[in-house]
Amino acid sequence: MSSLPTSNAFVAGAGGAIGEVLCRLLVADGWRVTGTTRSPDRARQLESIGVRPVIVDVFDRDALVEAVRNAEPAVVVHQLTDLPRHFSEAAMVAARIRNARLREIGTAHLVEAAVQAGARRIVAQSIAFAYAAGPMPWSEASPLDREQHPAVATLEELVLGCGLEGIVLRYGRLYGPNTWTATPPTQMPVHVDAAADASRRAMTRGRPGAYNVAEEDGAVTSAKIRDGMGWDPGFRLRR
Repeated sequence: MSSLPTSNAFVAGAGGAIGEVLCRLLVADGWRVTGTTRSPDRARQLESIGVRPVIVDVFDRDALVEAVRNAEPAVVVHQLTDLPRHFSEAAMVAARIRNARLREIGTAHLVEAAVQAGARRIVAQSIAFAYAAGPMPWSEASPLDREQHPAVATLEELVLGCGLEGIVLRYGRLYGPNTWTATPPTQMPVHVDAAADASRRAMTRGRPGAYNVAEEDGAVTSAKIRDGMGWDPGFRLRR
């Protein structure tokens, strides 16, 4: 198991539910954090917690490459999503299309930027509910449902095949502050704080590859990240 020192980190999607918690944890750990957002208001919020904010659109390849190069990161973290603040089936129709585009094109741009910047490791958000039907609990060796989730498969292939130390975190369904629900979902729950802690751990620990990140409920097993990185699904940030 590798163990890397803290240094410069670039967090794409730093203003999101997981991203903001992650940034707080990293700043407290001594990282010099550059975080992206598309919102001036969120940029000010990030600055208030010790993050150097960069307002950039991940689809603007050149601007993103420049932003990552300027940060000189040892580790790049991909916490980008394009989802509505509040869940509704109507809102999700368009959101799924936007999110798929982000996973494919946005990830390609971020991976390219990380490589050009000389980063050593890249950690990316994926999902644990993209597995193909089969025996449960699903492990990281279980096949993904590529027909239903082609953008997820593309994201993972880009990250794991880029030549850096690529780690993919397959998150369960989030709950907690700034997510869609305060209570655990019925299947594959993971608290947003524990999700952020998994990302923090993956920046300095663990071998490249995919890791499930969810509470044990019989749907998926998260033994790999618990054993390999010491992750605890009960982790909570003191607020």
